[in-house]
Amino acid sequence: MKKLKKVLVLIGLIVTFGGMSQAVSANEFNFSVTPVRPENQIGDSGYFNLQMAPGQSQVLTVTLTNSTEKTVVVEESIASATTNINGVIEYSPNKIKADKSLKYNISDYAKMPAEITLTPKSTQQVKVEVTMPNEPFSGVIAGGITFKEKGSDEASSKSKGISIQNKYAYVVALLMQQDPTPVAPDLKLMSVVPGQVNYRNVVNANLQNPNAGYLNQMYVQATVKGLSNTKLSYTVDKEMMQMAPNTNFDYPISIGEGKRIEAGKYQLEMTVYGQKSDNGKYTYKDAQGKEQKFDYQWQFTKEFTISGQTAKKLNAKDVTIKPEPWYKNWLIWAGIILVLLALFFLFFLLWKRRKDDEEDEIEGTETETLQSQIEAIKEQLKD
Repeated sequence: MKKLKKVLVLIGLIVTFGGMSQAVSANEFNFSVTPVRPENQIGDSGYFNLQMAPGQSQVLTVTLTNSTEKTVVVEESIASATTNINGVIEYSPNKIKADKSLKYNISDYAKMPAEITLTPKSTQQVKVEVTMPNEPFSGVIAGGITFKEKGSDEASSKSKGISIQNKYAYVVALLMQQDPTPVAPDLKLMSVVPGQVNYRNVVNANLQNPNAGYLNQMYVQATVKGLSNTKLSYTVDKEMMQMAPNTNFDYPISIGEGKRIEAGKYQLEMTVYGQKSDNGKYTYKDAQGKEQKFDYQWQFTKEFTISGQTAKKLNAKDVTIKPEPWYKNWLIWAGIILVLLALFFLFFLLWKRRKDDEEDEIEGTETETLQSQIEAIKEQLKD
């Protein structure tokens, strides 16, 4: 039976530094989540955005309400903000590795119970203890608090041999900073390597924001050109992406459905714009000639090589690539040639053996004839 895991994360409060979107409908939940804004809250936001002094500790409050007739157990966790492959910030726990530039992981500076039990028709307050690092720093420590009903990911539905698993969670963003003045983001190109997304060949350009500031409204223009084969060129442009502070992510450049990735040398050319602004000093014109202005711009050029072994492995795993016809497979041709050579060699051995036998037979016959003649001559001489 095929299994398909469908993850549905309903985010109660989603943060974009300098702006946010409110909760969507939460009909799938058996409980609700309401953060209680403290006095040191920055702005009138629906998530925690705290201004704290070095070494300061405080307790935050989140109200959980169970409006159902059954007992609900809620699991709770805290995770540092990350950026996923789509250029979307995630505030819930995931498998994305922390970036090397992350000095303060919010999970080390915030504590809360692992789970809480809500009796039917009840309300409880969850206490979250947060502590600001002792040393002064500029920027923001970003993360999120996740609330998930225990066992909610165990319920699944089955249809036509496909198992669909649903997960629902509230995520409340948690930001901590000592100075509300935003820190400018930065961008670095860390690596360019071939890879796969959903079993399809891509070239991954890893981008890093090593600063403790959000990079908003990213617009990326990226082109990979073949140097060994100048006919190869792949371009992927994408806008309205975002990066969390001190994170990195792979920007995938697709080579196209059904296309084989070739071994050889390549060059990546990339331009990244950030933070739209009417007064931005960097201007981009789209295909319709409309101008967009940005506060930030980065340009990267990097050469890289794809080995034959790597290309072979990736092509074998790409689900969109059809197997090559047998007559294009050099291994088959090599096998055919080897078989023909073996047959020719065997034929030659049989032919040579037969020829040698015939020569031996002729030589033996001639010897017998000569011997008979000699014997006849001897008899005549006797007479």
